[in-house]
Amino acid sequence: MTGVPAERSSFLAVLDGDVMNPPPLWMMRQAGRYLPEYREVRAKAGDFLTLCYSPELATEVTLQPIRRFDFDAAIIFSDILVVPHALGVGLRFETGEGPRLDPVTDAAAIAALPDILDPSRVGPVYEAISRTRAALPRSTALIGFCGAPWTVATYMVAGRGTDDQGPARLLALREPDLFQRLIDHLVETSVTHLLAQIEAGADAVQIFDTWAGVLDPISFERWCFDPLARIAAGIWAVKPDARIIAFPKGASSKALARIAALGVNAVGLDWTADRTALRKLGEKTALQGNLDPLRLIAGGPQLDEEILRIRSDFDGVRHIFNLGHGIRPETPIAHVERLVEKARAPL
Repeated sequence: MTGVPAERSSFLAVLDGDVMNPPPLWMMRQAGRYLPEYREVRAKAGDFLTLCYSPELATEVTLQPIRRFDFDAAIIFSDILVVPHALGVGLRFETGEGPRLDPVTDAAAIAALPDILDPSRVGPVYEAISRTRAALPRSTALIGFCGAPWTVATYMVAGRGTDDQGPARLLALREPDLFQRLIDHLVETSVTHLLAQIEAGADAVQIFDTWAGVLDPISFERWCFDPLARIAAGIWAVKPDARIIAFPKGASSKALARIAALGVNAVGLDWTADRTALRKLGEKTALQGNLDPLRLIAGGPQLDEEILRIRSDFDGVRHIFNLGHGIRPETPIAHVERLVEKARAPL
C-alpha cells in the first residue's frame, strides 16, 4: 500500500514548471555517513547491504536528514547496484574499498542475466518507499532512483569502480554489439525498477549517470543519451505524468540541452557546469545543483559567497538547490546548517 503523495511541495512545484524563491533544497547522499545518527543505524545493521534491504532501517535513515534539516525532498536510501544484484550478479561492499561485483564480461554472462528482478532484493526497496512516504510530511517530496545503464554497466564489467571506467569503455569499443545487449537489458530492468518505485509512492525519480563525463560525444550518444531516452519513454508509456530527473555528471552544455529536450522535468548539474550558459535552459526545464561538495566541507565566507552566486545566477528560472555530487562523509554538520540557512534566505 502506498503512502499519500506529497502536496504543496516546492520541489514538485519546480519540477512541474513553477519558479520558486527561495528554491527548494535537498542534497544528494543526504542520508549518509556525515550524520552520527546514520552511523548508529549502520552499525546496528552490520553491513551496507543489510541496511539497504531492511525496510525499517532504510526508512529510518531516509527520514533522518529530513528531521534534522527539513529538506524539501527525501531520497530513498538504497544503491544503484541493487539492480545488478537483483539480476543475480554477486555483490559485496568491502570496508574502505567500496563495491565488488562478479564481473560480467562475456556473452555467456550477459545471456545468463534473468529478465525479472529478484523480488527478494528489490521488494524491500519498494516497501521502504511506501513506509517513508507514509511517514513524511505532506509537504516533503520523496525521490526514487536508479543508476543509468552506462554507469551501472561500468561497475558490472570491471567488478568495481575505476578511475576512467576503462574496462567498460574497452568492451564497448571492441565488442559494441555485446555491450549493447548489456545496455539493453539494463534499460528494460531500470524501467521496471523505477515504475515500481513510483507505484510504491515515489513522487519523482532520478537517474544517476555518474560516469557520463568519461565518454566522447559519439559514445555518449549511444551509451548515455539513447538509453536515457528509452527509459524515459518506457516510464511515460505507463505513467504519463511521472516526474523524471536526469543527472549525467560531466555532460556538456549541449548534451544537457538535448536531454532537457526529451521532456524530463529536471537536469542535474555538477559543479563544473557553466551556469551562465545553462541559465536559458532553465526556462524549459528545472536545473538542479550545483554547489561543489568540497566547498561545503571548506565552509567559511567562500561557502556563503558561492551559495549567493548560485542563487543569483538562477534567479528567475526553475532551480532546485543541490550539490554538484553527493555530500562527503567528512562534511561538518555546521556547514550543512549554514547551507540550509543561506539557501533559504531572501535574495
